[in-house]
Amino acid sequence: MALTTINLPSMEKIASGKVRDLFVVPNSDNLLFVASDRVSAFDVVMENGIPNKGAILTLASAHWFKVLTERIPDLKTHFIGTDLPASVPAAEAAQVKNRSMLVRKLEVLPIEAIVRGYLTGSAYKEYQAKGTVHGIQMPAGMQLSEKFPQAIYTPSTKAPAGEHDENIHPDDAWKEIGDKDLADKVHQLALKIYTNAAEYAAERGIIIADTKFEFAKDAEGNLYLVDEVLTPDSSRFWRQDTYEVGKEQDSFDKQFIRNWLIKEGLKGKEGVTLPEDICRATSDKYKEAFLKLTGSNFDEVASQ
Repeated sequence: MALTTINLPSMEKIASGKVRDLFVVPNSDNLLFVASDRVSAFDVVMENGIPNKGAILTLASAHWFKVLTERIPDLKTHFIGTDLPASVPAAEAAQVKNRSMLVRKLEVLPIEAIVRGYLTGSAYKEYQAKGTVHGIQMPAGMQLSEKFPQAIYTPSTKAPAGEHDENIHPDDAWKEIGDKDLADKVHQLALKIYTNAAEYAAERGIIIADTKFEFAKDAEGNLYLVDEVLTPDSSRFWRQDTYEVGKEQDSFDKQFIRNWLIKEGLKGKEGVTLPEDICRATSDKYKEAFLKLTGSNFDEVASQ
């Protein structure tokens, strides 16, 4: 059964996104990120969810925060841990088991820091039309799913709920952030994180075609990696052993849902209920990605 509504009466809910709800932890400067099983595609939330999705995303993010801080020692993240505050009643704790992250309260930057290693998705459509990606001139003659000569930073705006993010040129990202130096730090750090993550994933048979990071700053202006990180919701994961330039790839992510919506003529439509077989297949793909990337079976980890 998918959990699409999070109810924690003991805490104040301060935000509710497409997937996550954000709560204030009483008597602390921390927040609780809780991932539901809600699923969105093309900026629209489906009527039903994907069973276990929230737990998969949370445990995968926790794993990545550990991996990345080991590989990039000076990397700061908002992640504190997955243990719930002692003040959370047992019934509420059971509801959000494996779904919650205790995080630092920070000022989130109003930008989606997208890094692309391969030509796919909306980037491919722009390239076909103009030979560019986010306004950046790309080499001529590239094919679908081809690897870029080097990973590129392609940010987008972070639109209010109900509106669509807009792709922007990297040189214009500072206008959203309001600080050129900070925008440059985000650019460089996003590429550094992607490079390290892509190397780690490649060792485990997965290609990270592209991914989205979010960043925040503290009162002193220090930069932090926040939100979920390198999950099937925020990334395109491809099988390395079947990768082939010039075609769509077998993926472990939401592309499965996107493809179904496009096929059924439901792209961007509100009120869509996903068929049970699509939900089950998506859950299986997420679990397979979790196994490959963490080396652990999700069902076994979740039952502990």
